Amino acid sequence: MARSKANPQAVLRPQDVVVLMRLSLGREAIPTYAALAAELGMTASEVHAAIERAVAAQLAVKEAGGKARVLLPALRQFLQYGARYCFPATRGSLTRGMPTGYAAAPLNQMIRAGSDPMPVWPYKVGTVRGIALYPLYPSVPGAAARNPALYELLALFDAVRGGNARERTLAIELLDQRLGS
Repeated sequence: MARSKANPQAVLRPQDVVVLMRLSLGREAIPTYAALAAELGMTASEVHAAIERAVAAQLAVKEAGGKARVLLPALRQFLQYGARYCFPATRGSLTRGMPTGYAAAPLNQMIRAGSDPMPVWPYKVGTVRGIALYPLYPSVPGAAARNPALYELLALFDAVRGGNARERTLAIELLDQRLGS
């Protein structure tokens, strides 16, 4: 857990949100740490530590057998009210990447893009050019490319953390629908 001797307070990390979002998708069949790690482009120890921090933050609980279950109402509240302050959007320059925020599904069907470059996660095999919006964790574009449902959740969260008021409102509504308990 992210603690020091001077400050024993547990601190959530950006990858914890990625792990929680992925776990929220497979509510009936919870994958192993190794399977999650392979899917998300992390190590099994990173996934384990992320789950431990999520349990400490009361965003997840451990079930019988050590499997983690996401507490969906708590996760929804955290994503809506707190996470964008903990993990603010960091932007970069024009780059090739993968659309995110309002430029990715499902928001791209609801919001008409203006003339400004769209937000993209920098990604070497990306298909579009836009302004870099750095993902929560470096492996996010690859994980999103492998899992379309996870891609939607992460892109919606990027609209919450980096979008304007309208984008945030729509993204929160869509996250609520997808993370409904």
